[in-house]
Amino acid sequence: MRPYKTVHIEAKTERVINRSRFISQCFPVKTEEEALLRLSEVKKQYPDATHVCYAYRIGENSETTRFSDAGEPSGTAGMPILEVLKAKGLTYVLCTVTRYFGGILLGAGGLVRAYSSGAADASAAAGADMHLPGVLIKMKCDYSRYGAIESLMAKSNASIIDTQFTDEVQLSVSAAKEDADAIIKAVIERTDGRCKPEIAGECELVIPC
Repeated sequence: MRPYKTVHIEAKTERVINRSRFISQCFPVKTEEEALLRLSEVKKQYPDATHVCYAYRIGENSETTRFSDAGEPSGTAGMPILEVLKAKGLTYVLCTVTRYFGGILLGAGGLVRAYSSGAADASAAAGADMHLPGVLIKMKCDYSRYGAIESLMAKSNASIIDTQFTDEVQLSVSAAKEDADAIIKAVIERTDGRCKPEIAGECELVIPC
């Protein structure tokens, strides 16, 4: 896999601009089929909305990209939403902005600003994660050295994904592939050679950003 950035969770925000109500939603999605399914759900959620505009990007390099103005003047809705996703470097993401017309025309510039700000609000509320190619590292240590290992992982491109407390502490750690050797070396040094981590396979590392 290649590193990529996507939203952390689903999120929804709202704005009222000149009496028009804009409901913005962001979704992490893995496939185009999932994006279209979530889009269909949004349309069912707001069946009387004036417009349901959207953009999505799928793939580690955003190989699949689609957007729609959904009846708004060309270039004033879907593309501004897409440009926000591009500017934030997000992929595997769907963003919808649903509009209830309030009776006051916003003009092309006003629409672009409204849809851009809606997409920015929702994507900010959703947060973001970096997904990196990683390896699974397993290790055992005594209780006196657990705190040092935990502190070391917090400062590295690594995440403790499982901990079992028996007569000793057994750890499963997801680490960035490119940093694995350095992390293993640091653990050995920090524990005076008493903890000997081993690579147990490949995985995907998720780091909040």
